[in-house]
Amino acid sequence: MSEPNATKGFGSDNHAGVHPAIMESLVHINSGHSPSYGTDPLSHELYKLVEKLFGSTAEAHMVFNGTAANVLAIKSLVSSHHSIVCTTDSHLNVDECGAPEANIGCKLIAVPTEHGKLTPAQVEETLIRKGDQHFSQVKAISITQPTELGTLYSKEEMLALSQCAKQHGLFFHVDGARFIYAAEALNATFKELTADVGVDALSFGGTKNGLLFGEMVILFNDQAKKDFKYVRKQQMQLPSKMRFLAAQFLQLLGPEELWKQIAREGHSKALELATRLKDIDGVEVVHPVQANSVFMKFPQAWTKPLRDRHFFYIWDEKTWIARLMISFDTTLDDIESFIQTINEVKKL
Repeated sequence: MSEPNATKGFGSDNHAGVHPAIMESLVHINSGHSPSYGTDPLSHELYKLVEKLFGSTAEAHMVFNGTAANVLAIKSLVSSHHSIVCTTDSHLNVDECGAPEANIGCKLIAVPTEHGKLTPAQVEETLIRKGDQHFSQVKAISITQPTELGTLYSKEEMLALSQCAKQHGLFFHVDGARFIYAAEALNATFKELTADVGVDALSFGGTKNGLLFGEMVILFNDQAKKDFKYVRKQQMQLPSKMRFLAAQFLQLLGPEELWKQIAREGHSKALELATRLKDIDGVEVVHPVQANSVFMKFPQAWTKPLRDRHFFYIWDEKTWIARLMISFDTTLDDIESFIQTINEVKKL
């Protein structure tokens, strides 16, 4: 078995391993027998914890991955003749290989935005053909919090979108793959960013936040809850040994609040990286740094030598903007090494 790459990059928070506390929780429960398919004591403990953190209307369902979380959350809200308003940069639109269209049959209406944030006015522009039988009817808004560009919706902005949705008979879905970063940076509770602002369904991320695998669909809308367990099974997303997902989320969200530590340190290191990059001639940080990502515009000629040492993805090949992701295990030494590499490459 080959050894993992000792040099850490900035490609994705999916590239990191499992947080030691999460791994310890898995080892701790790996003995004895327990009921399957979410009927075990740990899963029930998680269901109660989600109600405590997100409000009494919150209903949690665990799934394997983020694409499934998004698709099943939205599938619980819309039908095949409907469309969903999202942003052009959203994971739903760009990185899910047409899964919403293939599995729901719906249409995505992708809206260009500034810094990845959708506004009520932009949503209303998509409603011009409401009631037209020739046109896929808009039925839901889907936003990403934090956005794919690392920016945040304030509580007020989320409430405004929710009110817009309710005014026009739409559902409100949130892709929260990195939701912990939003709650930490906004100094808000999970409930304040979901139930209190009228969210109908949330895809709550685990894998990007130190888990081995697993995401949650958290439903607040009674219609969405009605048949979700059947849809999850039909779509092949019902884990049998559910306690191994529940244990990870209990460790992340439990009394020690590991999620806050991960989010606080990740945001702090992203700010440190951005500050250091801004001091380098030829480098521009192009979006506000509000979560755990930094978007850097830089000379294309630097790409190969930089990526050879610290891997990252080019986000936009037209403007040559790179996305740099901070993971739970990113250290200040990793940042220092990257900055030193840039300074070395500049001299070539």
